Formats: sequence, structure tokens, C-alpha cells
Amino acid sequence: MLEILVSIATLALFFYAIKLAFKITWGVAKIIAVILFVIALPLLVVLLFVAGGAILFLPLGLVIAAIVLLIKAV
Repeated sequence: MLEILVSIATLALFFYAIKLAFKITWGVAKIIAVILFVIALPLLVVLLFVAGGAILFLPLGLVIAAIVLLIKAV
């Protein structure tokens, strides 16, 4: 009888330890996600703005170069 009670207590403690491990892992994952969003999201916005600006500046530069060439040719 004592062996059954000890086995049940051991299993309960084992499942409690697994539950605690999942809670700790989930908490750490949320902390890492928040840190990544705080660092990566503004960096992503800045880089998208820079890349978008570079894509917009290339045709604008070509148009300005064409206008300058036309003005010099006249």
C-alpha cells in the first residue's frame, strides 16, 4: 500500500515539475520575444524606410539627370 502511495506522489511531483518547466519556458520565450520586438521592429521600420527611399531616389535621380541633360543641350 505504501508503495502505491509513494508511486502516486512521485508521479504527481513529476507532472508538477513538467508543468513548471513549461511555464518557465513560456515565460522566457515571452521575454525574448518582447526584447526582439523592441529591438528589431524599429530597426525594421528604419531599414524599410531607407530601402524604400533608395528605390524612390533612383528613378528620381534619373529624371533629374535627364532634365539637366536636356537643359544643357538647349
